[in-house]
Amino acid sequence: MRLRQIALVGSDLAAASEDIVEVLGLGGAYADPGVGKYGLANAVWPVGDTFLEALAPKAPGTTAGRLLQKRGGDGGYMVILQADEIGPARARIKAEGVRVVDQLDGDGFWMTHLHPRDMGGAIVSVDAMIPADRWQWGGARWRDQVRTDISTAIVGAELQGDDPRAMAARWAAVLGREAAQTAEGWRLGLDGGELRFVTATDGRGEGLGAFDVAVHSVAQVRARAEQRGLIGADGEVLLCGTRVKLVAA
Repeated sequence: MRLRQIALVGSDLAAASEDIVEVLGLGGAYADPGVGKYGLANAVWPVGDTFLEALAPKAPGTTAGRLLQKRGGDGGYMVILQADEIGPARARIKAEGVRVVDQLDGDGFWMTHLHPRDMGGAIVSVDAMIPADRWQWGGARWRDQVRTDISTAIVGAELQGDDPRAMAARWAAVLGREAAQTAEGWRLGLDGGELRFVTATDGRGEGLGAFDVAVHSVAQVRARAEQRGLIGADGEVLLCGTRVKLVAA
């Protein structure tokens, strides 16, 4: 089980995209036509062989639009995980009584969107690909857009809420991982990354509050963010209303 993609939601896709590209030094984005059925437009960038997505509502009454209102602006939206095999992953989901809100099985790819109320923190998708290095949501030619001179991978996500212990336990049971307590909260280890669960302290309530990006130079990326006024009150880089924790690659 690995963290393969993080999705953010904002009211202005063009503005969010420009900030993401300029701060993280990413290449070209893929616009996935499949998100149109949800009333959304998007852009998906490869970060090494992981992916960062920005979404914006293009129709009234979307889940993403309601989240923008609920959390008072742009922010984290979705955590997409990749399982080695979809069968055992879906069996755990069913055994834990988690509702599946959308499912898509194609030629060599499987997608399973879970109900956020049954997980807490974010919309979760558990997907699988054949071959394993494929990524359907990044487009067929995503490798042509990879730039790793500044950012190399997304390596973590931080979920916040009133009861991080309970949230971590729930995610651990559904994903088949072990939750461990840390000084800051709770942690689930993934292949090549981690999920963290912390108490919400920013007044925005439950949600995907931060994600981690491995970079060659933390100072360089911070400087790029400062030039665009994208340092939050807590001193962290802020992209599409979401804190970005920079980790030395």
